[in-house]
Amino acid sequence: MRTADERRAARDEAIRERLAAEEQAIDAEGDGADQEIGDTVQRPFHLLPAPFSTPLEVVSMSGFRFEEAAAEMENAARTYEPENSMEILSMVENLPDALTSVANTFRILAERSDSEFPLEKDIAGAFDEIYGALMRAVDASGDLGELFRQVHEHDIARHEDPRNGPEAEKGWNV
Repeated sequence: MRTADERRAARDEAIRERLAAEEQAIDAEGDGADQEIGDTVQRPFHLLPAPFSTPLEVVSMSGFRFEEAAAEMENAARTYEPENSMEILSMVENLPDALTSVANTFRILAERSDSEFPLEKDIAGAFDEIYGALMRAVDASGDLGELFRQVHEHDIARHEDPRNGPEAEKGWNV
């Protein structure tokens, strides 16, 4: 599996480098005087970013601050600007690992609540229930990469193996 991950990372890096070189070549071809680009694009309502939520005020405490890590993840999602759709594919394929890490946080809290912290068994049980719910989300996210590849099969194929080379493929303004 590590070899496959390394091969995919190398392939993705080569694709990024090739795309960057192609973009530089396009930028060098002309000054863009013949094309006008608008300042804004109308997005469908369902794609508008969620309103920024105000961070929770936390009473001064030391140690583990799960809410801060979660707020950072939320902000990263809000400000995410992928270079291309292949980067989104990579993120989608790594989603089960990311969710597993979040789920493991609650598994660890359940174990420690039961054995180290001065908490009742019900609290450990509640953490364990959250862990189980998140692991079900991990299972559900496992199919997303395959669905992405299936739904965008044509786009991915054209990206990985453009017809008559990348320059000729640019003729399709899609």
